[in-house]
Amino acid sequence: MLGAVRRGLVSSNTVLERIMPLLTPAAIVVGVLNEASLLPLTWLVPWIFAGMTLIGSLKSNFRDLLAVLVKPQKLILLLVILHVVMPLIGWLAAMLFFPGDPYTVTGYVLLFAIPTGVVSVVWVSMHGGNIALTLALILIDTLLSPLIVPATLYVLMGASVQMDAGEMMRGLLWMVVLPSVAGMLLNQFSKGKISTVCGPPLAPFVKVGLFTVVSINGASIARYLKHPDGKLVLIIAVTFVTVALGYVIGAFVSRRLHYDHESSVAVQFNSGMRNLSAGAVLAVRYFPPAVALPVISGMLFQQILAACSGMFIRSRVRRRQQAELLADRLAAPASSDIRSTLTK
Repeated sequence: MLGAVRRGLVSSNTVLERIMPLLTPAAIVVGVLNEASLLPLTWLVPWIFAGMTLIGSLKSNFRDLLAVLVKPQKLILLLVILHVVMPLIGWLAAMLFFPGDPYTVTGYVLLFAIPTGVVSVVWVSMHGGNIALTLALILIDTLLSPLIVPATLYVLMGASVQMDAGEMMRGLLWMVVLPSVAGMLLNQFSKGKISTVCGPPLAPFVKVGLFTVVSINGASIARYLKHPDGKLVLIIAVTFVTVALGYVIGAFVSRRLHYDHESSVAVQFNSGMRNLSAGAVLAVRYFPPAVALPVISGMLFQQILAACSGMFIRSRVRRRQQAELLADRLAAPASSDIRSTLTK
């Protein structure tokens, strides 16, 4: 009986992974259409998110973390892209298109200040990327988030928007940091057994939790999405371009630095992925609703852009394989000629 349940959960996770690009946009639609029934459930969001983080962290352990920390160049590069380059791009784009609108500008800064997404593990593993680097980045970025997020908002926004930095730090601590540490400790003390035994059947609950969190947060800004105007269309367009730039920058940097395939995949996805569900929770809980619009709009595109990034990676791998095959074919006659000469 338990075996059948486990197989069913694992199979359902495979299905959910295939429809990941559509999952978050569909959740936003559900939230908008069910605003009245979902808004009273807002209090559940931090608890659901903490559970998602705990499950997602069961793959982490101290050994992989230390292996990455011994040679931290790629990790530092990703942190610079995530928390220096992209927040500046978001801030500059928002100041250009939304001057005099501090709430929207704050939304874009928050969009790119939040840590990388746990779901990036799914995309990196699907395309043969560096899992150890990804898990180490997620863990370190998550642990630093109570400091990085308020600091980024303060540096780029200053006193333009009122925020309770201490309360935000406590929220990130309870929702993100403590569950991550708990998951890593469970994996460490069980010597990886909990990840192997419990990880696969629990994985679909992360996707269901993501759908639920996005739906509830979508209900929180339903009044903006139900009555779209030119500003909302512009927010969606600017968000699409800036979020896409994260993936492009990751691909460009890894190519320029001649990273191997595994590292290139990890850098590309982690440069573009964000923990947008956490960002939406922060925006809804600690800021006026208008701040949440850029973050929620980012949910429309992040998984779709991740899927497009995966297609780009697959096409690049195919081109490389074809080039290697052609080189082998061209080298084969030359080798035959050398062998025939030696025999003579």
